[in-house]
Amino acid sequence: MAPQPLPCARPSRADAARNYDRLVTAARETFAEHGTDTSLEEIARRAGVGIGTLYRRFPSRTALLEAVYVEEIQSVCDRAYDFDRELEPFDALAAWLRSFLGYGLSKGTLASELTVALGKDSPFFKACKVNVQEAGKLLLDKAKAAGEVRSELELADVMRLVGGINMGRDIEPEQANRLLDIVLCGLRPAAPAAAPAKG
Repeated sequence: MAPQPLPCARPSRADAARNYDRLVTAARETFAEHGTDTSLEEIARRAGVGIGTLYRRFPSRTALLEAVYVEEIQSVCDRAYDFDRELEPFDALAAWLRSFLGYGLSKGTLASELTVALGKDSPFFKACKVNVQEAGKLLLDKAKAAGEVRSELELADVMRLVGGINMGRDIEPEQANRLLDIVLCGLRPAAPAAAPAKG
């Protein structure tokens, strides 16, 4: 399935686009520091715009959460293509999975709140999921072609394993990365069985 355009309401007019970017950046930073229930007035203040400007661009908290989520998903996808250009196939896949793990550990509340508001099967989440899958499949397929991961692997297998690490919301980053190292070892092709020793 080809990537779909990510759902984004970023305006094309330069001044409106600047305000949009300021608001999304301020929201992302504020949500990271204080949680997604931070007041919209605080976000507008941090962005350096009036609350009216915020509401014209984002008529609800959910609309602002969507914009922040889309920006984060775009970043996840962009990193996959960057790693593909810069690293060898397995290293690119490993680097992307590590960055994806870090994203999941830090953005769980945002995704959870949006899931409640929109439903996990909403067109919004489907479009985001397709783009992430396309980026991940590119890296996995290249690692398979290079013989650096098990040939029977499917992206859904890998994402389920990484997602399982993210299920522990109170997990420490050090432990999460240690678990990911174990997963990465498991992606490697099985070593050929040693020949029996001759007596």
